[in-house]
Amino acid sequence: MSVRYLQICATASRSLLSKESKGFCRYLHATKVSQASNVMCRDALNSALDEELERDERVCIIGEEVGQYQGAYKVTRGLYEKYGSRRIVDTPISEMGFTGLAVGAAFNGLRPVCEFMTFNFAMQAIDQIINSAAKTYYMSGGQIKVPIVFRGPNGAAAAVAAQHSQCYAAWYGAIPGLKVVAPYDAEDCRGLLKSAIRDDNPVVVLENEIMYGRAFDLSDEAQSKDFLIPIGKAKIMREGKHLTMVSFSKLVGFCLQVADKLASEGIECEVINLRSIRPMDRGTIIRSVKKTHRLVTVEEGFPFFGVGSEIAATIFESDAFDYLDAPMQRVTGADVPMPYAENIEALAKPSIEDITQACRMVLEGAIPKEKAKAA
Repeated sequence: MSVRYLQICATASRSLLSKESKGFCRYLHATKVSQASNVMCRDALNSALDEELERDERVCIIGEEVGQYQGAYKVTRGLYEKYGSRRIVDTPISEMGFTGLAVGAAFNGLRPVCEFMTFNFAMQAIDQIINSAAKTYYMSGGQIKVPIVFRGPNGAAAAVAAQHSQCYAAWYGAIPGLKVVAPYDAEDCRGLLKSAIRDDNPVVVLENEIMYGRAFDLSDEAQSKDFLIPIGKAKIMREGKHLTMVSFSKLVGFCLQVADKLASEGIECEVINLRSIRPMDRGTIIRSVKKTHRLVTVEEGFPFFGVGSEIAATIFESDAFDYLDAPMQRVTGADVPMPYAENIEALAKPSIEDITQACRMVLEGAIPKEKAKAA
């Protein structure tokens, strides 16, 4: 890393910290979480960004179309008008360039939120994320902190084909020096993003495009400006005694639907929302498996070397393995690049039917006879 590069980063940092001209900035309000409890995920993310920008002048947002266009998915709506162009920074279409600028700004005391229009595009910036952001704290002997957030939609949306549909949870989850979170609902979006911004380490926030427009009940506690969700702690969404399902992001909702369906047959499933991919809350998973004796993992990513594989290793390497009454099952995306055609795309993504079938496989012999006949 050249001295000239660090000088450029330092100059950029000082520029970003400069006060915005009040004549230019109209200070319009961003999205406010209303008193009503039903909040969309995009609005939960927006309010979290707004509150952290207001709380700490070192926080800034950088990326393509985050400012004047209000964000490709309107997550940054209203922030450019309120905080100005020095803190909400529109960039050219150059992921490697603006990610390097953001990492350099973090080296020099800012707390950037670097937005990717999709994490598929972050492949252009992978060297900056892995070699510059994730490793610098270690390689500097703890002298250089890198408080940066990389955020944007992850995984498959709809009809965007192989180059825009990958899940990167396992990719980033494998890297020492990174923290990786994947929110499911509005509460996750607020609490995890605020914790990520306040963390002194690089944090990857894997959102989901389909979930941006989904609304969830949000408690008064979750609407507080001080609401944080600890990184590394899973949430039990539904308690059960016959089977444990572990998932993250959009597919948590699929698992809850399957749990509702199986409950009508007398089968009580425990559903765990990982929230955090790295660090992973192994303790919650192990305790649940010891209680239910059965495990199904659910993810959108590829089957080889996935999040489910890591969970399987966790169980096999702990005393929870002795509690299993059946081999665990992994539900994943198909081991192919994502097809474009709608009918084939549906076959490549995990479905509610896939999850239900996996649950029945681990439950075979455990379902009450009268219920098994009805099923």
